[in-house]
Amino acid sequence: MQLTKHTDYAFRVLIYLAGMQEERTTIQAITEAFDVSKTHLMKVVNELANKGWIDSQRGKNGGIQLGTAADSISLKDVLVHMEKTLEPVNCETPMCRIKGVCQLKPILMQAQNAYLNHLEQYSLADLVNPKTVERISFS
Repeated sequence: MQLTKHTDYAFRVLIYLAGMQEERTTIQAITEAFDVSKTHLMKVVNELANKGWIDSQRGKNGGIQLGTAADSISLKDVLVHMEKTLEPVNCETPMCRIKGVCQLKPILMQAQNAYLNHLEQYSLADLVNPKTVERISFS
């Protein structure tokens, strides 16, 4: 399974914020750190904030920071929330002539379920190495 940019950016933002500990930062700072589109990143941050994983404040002393403890944000939950679809193949196309005999989708679904079950064992905290956080420049 390949993650969409939307999900990739969501993980990057969450990891970045988890590495900052209690500090606030701006979308602009993250945009510059990853050299990504500010417009796209704003959409991602908005979704993460709506889910409660990010706390977002407007104004002079505003910014963003984690809104939930890193160890309570499941990697599976982030992936499932951010991906538009988890269907491995589209078997509903009218052109599919092997639909009645093909077993590809059930096999891919089993693999995907194993993948998601594996991700469920990990949280955002597992993605942040405390030994390297000190060496990363977040400004």
